[in-house]
Parts: sequence; structure tokens; C-alpha cells
Amino acid sequence: MNALRHANFCIFVFSFYQPRLNCTMNYHALLIKVKDHVNLFYLEHASTKFSYHNQNHTRDVLDAVQKIADHYQLDDRSFFIVCAAACFHDIGFILSKGELHEQKGSELAGPYLKSIEVDDADVVAIQACIMATKMPQMPNTLEEKIICDADLFNLGTLAFKENNRLLKKENESITNSKIDGIAWRKSSISMLEKHQYHTDYCRTLLDKTKADNLARMKKKQEEKLAEVQLTIALSDMQDALPGEEETAGVDTKATKPKKKDRPKKGIETMFRISASKNVRISEMADNKANIMISVNSIIISVILGLMVRNLQENSNLIIPTIILLAVNVATIIYAVLATRPKITDGVFTAEQVQNKSVNLLFFGSFYNMNFKEYDEALNTMMNDSEFLYGSLSRDMFWQGKVLGRKYRLLRTSYSIFLYGIVAAVLAFTIAVAFF
Repeated sequence: MNALRHANFCIFVFSFYQPRLNCTMNYHALLIKVKDHVNLFYLEHASTKFSYHNQNHTRDVLDAVQKIADHYQLDDRSFFIVCAAACFHDIGFILSKGELHEQKGSELAGPYLKSIEVDDADVVAIQACIMATKMPQMPNTLEEKIICDADLFNLGTLAFKENNRLLKKENESITNSKIDGIAWRKSSISMLEKHQYHTDYCRTLLDKTKADNLARMKKKQEEKLAEVQLTIALSDMQDALPGEEETAGVDTKATKPKKKDRPKKGIETMFRISASKNVRISEMADNKANIMISVNSIIISVILGLMVRNLQENSNLIIPTIILLAVNVATIIYAVLATRPKITDGVFTAEQVQNKSVNLLFFGSFYNMNFKEYDEALNTMMNDSEFLYGSLSRDMFWQGKVLGRKYRLLRTSYSIFLYGIVAAVLAFTIAVAFF
């Protein structure tokens, strides 16, 4: 009797847990079928046009989905839903070339999921997740938030720059037209500024790197816009140069040799490259000076902290210590002089503008002026090509003079440190060996 009761109890327990075990096993098997189906789809529709929305992107999104899902410890059903949505979310892009591709992906997913006997409720949930990735994203459930964050996971990673390049290349291939870099960066910056991750996990993990990506893109955009503005200004000034004049009754073209046109692009490139090179060289000088200051400051700190207190017991080390301190101090002085800025009064006169003797491109010439005065002077310069090119030449010349002074002082600093440290080491060696 007891054995019969025990057998009935076992049958009851097995019948209670059997649906859950089958359910878990089924979801795992269904996900394998989905992955195989999508991989086959990408192989059959492989195209070099789709450099971003391809099998690699789907794989990256699926990896991100699994990472986020593991964090939230989703049950088997929810895990299957988000993973299946990740597999199908962009397959419609290849067929529709980007137009309503979420809707197309959802339509492709439905019949196949039903053909492998996925529950209708699960199919609806998967299609909802796919549609949630449509921009602007407006997810409702946790599953939809996870797939949305996984789809744009790369915005907060170091892979963003390369993915953004591939996306631009893909758009150019689809539209058969070249996309201006500045316009593309503008749209990318706008997208990064508006985008917000929907899960706490992604906000914590990715927001900082996303902010860094945005800052780098803004900096590059500013640099490119500045180059364009300079190019436009130089081109306008070149176009504004006075042409050949004709005197009354005299054909100047017949009496004067024809002048060769200035290479506009060559001039612009020369100034741009020279300015960039001078900035880099100045940064190198500042870095070298900072190294000298830091190293010698550390040595002085060590000497004052360890040696000075023991000099009474080791009087033979007084002179070597003084030599080493003198070398460190002198090195620091010259390194500081190399980086110390020289500021002018920051004011120019109307007479200087008329004589074209002021450099309006250097902040030291105008930082104490009001905007109206500077704007008038700048317009005067932009309307006079000789003044403009002269200012650029003058600015390049004085950059060179400043760099020459920096490197002269820096060389002196390094020489003092080089020979001085040798002398100090010799002095310590002699003091220890003979006294």
C-alpha cells in the first residue's frame, strides 16, 4: 500500500515538472533553429553593399543581448524572445535597403517562427521587440529595452568609430552618392546627443565611453569646420584680387606679360600644414619641458626628504648634495622659462590696421579689444588679400620665433641636466670613496 502511494506521488511530481522541462528544452532547440535559419539567410543574400547591416552586426547584437540578459537573469522564455528578435531584427534591411526594414524583418520572422511551432504569444512578443528597434526607439517591456540597447550597444564602446565608418560606407553604396564628412558627423553627433540607453545596466556600463566618443567627434567636427572656413576665406580673398586693368586706349594684356595664376589650393595647403605642424612641435616642446620639471621636482623632493636630515652624520656628502640640488633647480628654471607664456597688451590701433602691421590671427593682439573693433578690423583684413596673406605669413613667422626660443631654452635645460647629473654622481662617488 505504501509502495503504491509512493509510486502515485512520483507520477504526480513528474507530471508537474515535465511541462517545464520540455519547455526549457524546446526554447533551447528553437533558438538553435532560429540562428541556423538567419545564418543561412545572410549567406544566401551576401552583398558587399551592406558593410554594416550584415551577419557581423547581427552577431554583435546577439552577443550584447546575451550579456544584458544574463545580468537581468531572464527566464528561458524571455531569453528566447530577445535572442530571436536580435537574430531577425535587421534581416529586412537587405531586402528593403533600409526602408521600413523593421517592419520587413517582423514580417519575415512571423511565418518562420510559426513554422517551427513557436507559440503565437511568443511570436507577437518577438515581433514587438523587432519593431521597438525602429528609430526613435520607444520600448515598453524589459525585453524590448534589452534589444534596443543591444542594437546600439556599440555607441558606448571603442568600436563606435569603425562601425560609424562602415555605416557611412554602406549608405554611400546604397545611394550611389558620396556623403560629405561634415554632414555625416553632424548627423552622428545629433544621434549621440539624443540617444539614451533604456536599461540601468547599459547606462552604467556604456554612458562614459559614449560621452567620450561624442566629445572626440565634436572636436574633429570643429577642426574640419575651421579648415573649411579658412579655405573659403582664402578662396574669397584670392578671387577678390584685382585683375588686369585696361588704361584708356591701351590694351594692358598686349603691353604686360601675363602673370601666372597663384596655386590657390597650394597656398591654402601650405598655411594649413604649417600651422598644424607648428602646433604639434609646440606641444612636443611643452611635453619635454614638463618631463624635465617633473623629474627634477621628484629628485629635489627625495633629497630634501632623505638626504638633508642625514647630512650632519655624513658631512662628506654636503658638497655633492648641493651640486645635485643646483643642477635640479637650474634645469627646472630653464624648463619653466621654455613654457612660460609671453603676453602682450592685447590692443591694436586703427593706424596699425591701416598700415597692415597688426596680426589679427594672434590672440595677443586683440584680447583686450571689444568685439566691434575686432570685427571691423577683421572684415578689413578679409577684404584685402594682401593684408590677409600678410597676416598669415606674419603669424607663421612669429610661431617660428616662439618655437626657436622654446627649443633653445629647452636644450639648455636638458644640457644642464645631462652634464650636471654626471657631475653630481661623480661628486657623490668621490665623497663616498675618499672621505
